[in-house]
Amino acid sequence: MHCALYQSGTCRSCQWLETPYAQQITQKQQQLEVLMSALPVGRWLPVVSSVEQAFRNKAKMVVSGSVERPLLGMLHRDGTAVDLCECPLYPDAFAAVFDTLKVFIARAGLTPYNVERKRGELKYLLLTESQKNGQLMLRFVLRSETKLAQLRQALPWLQQQLPQLAVITANIQPVHMAILEGETEIFLTEQQALEESFNQIPLYIRPQSFFQTNPQVAAALYATARDWVRELNVSSMWDLFCGVGGFGLHCATPEMKLTGIEISAEAIACATRSAQKIGLHNVQFAALDSTRFATAEGEVPELVLVNPPRRGIGAELCAYLSTMAPQYILYSSCNAQTMAVDIARLENYRIEQVQLFDMFPHTAHYEVLTLLVRQDR
Repeated sequence: MHCALYQSGTCRSCQWLETPYAQQITQKQQQLEVLMSALPVGRWLPVVSSVEQAFRNKAKMVVSGSVERPLLGMLHRDGTAVDLCECPLYPDAFAAVFDTLKVFIARAGLTPYNVERKRGELKYLLLTESQKNGQLMLRFVLRSETKLAQLRQALPWLQQQLPQLAVITANIQPVHMAILEGETEIFLTEQQALEESFNQIPLYIRPQSFFQTNPQVAAALYATARDWVRELNVSSMWDLFCGVGGFGLHCATPEMKLTGIEISAEAIACATRSAQKIGLHNVQFAALDSTRFATAEGEVPELVLVNPPRRGIGAELCAYLSTMAPQYILYSSCNAQTMAVDIARLENYRIEQVQLFDMFPHTAHYEVLTLLVRQDR
């Protein structure tokens, strides 16, 4: 993939860009095998690769410059701003949206936040696209509500220019730190979620709910989990750290009892809505801490699926899973290092199969799906 920003040295976020993509895949697989070398693997499945560019459905843009000439992109540590509107990781349609947003910032008088001076109002623009219908969710991250009335007044012009903007919000982030968003989310449109669809499963994206940034590979990951679970023929399942329910909703059947747990109430609202649309009635989603839920629940399902953040599931949940001993554990990980540590703690389980999904081309990151089977003594 050619990137003018990388070639000029202004952005080096894609650290592996100079490595041919086929070689990137090979290196990631080799790294994963080294990490799991002390853990016997029953079967390695082929890597699921990605397209090399235009695969991201989301842009997180720092707003800098002036109100008349805003820059959308990132800031180097020395404060130098880099405009990323031409980043080849974004869909081609994003460039025109960014151009319109720059004009809108000036029209609305949204002064970009100056980190050094601690002045200004507009900190970030967060843009997400639905692959299902091309609709967009736009979030203005503001320092305060000072410019909210101006934003509302100018919004009709923006909606006329960009009719694909279905969800628009203002997020209030008052802290002078590199924190992407605050707790307060103010909806500026009647619609509050983007509708997405992976493998004919409806999913919903709300402003503060996590959603994968590479839809093509995410769809393959969910479909693979579904296929593996169907082969197990289980009747009960927990989906821990479930997010908007992508894994559980793919794996569930009308007869299966599914419980999905996620700390984010926004994500749980999305998962519940999807289950209702599909017509799944033997399903329960709850906004709880996954570890606390698991250690307090008396019933043992046949399958526990975990999809934790980069820190992994940790020693406490590993110990409890070892004690409760479900027949199967399906572990989806965005950090193979912590996954390997967790699996080593699950001494009564053997690794049936492992597959790498290249969710993040041109970087060292990737997703892994691992099926663990209890070893009955």
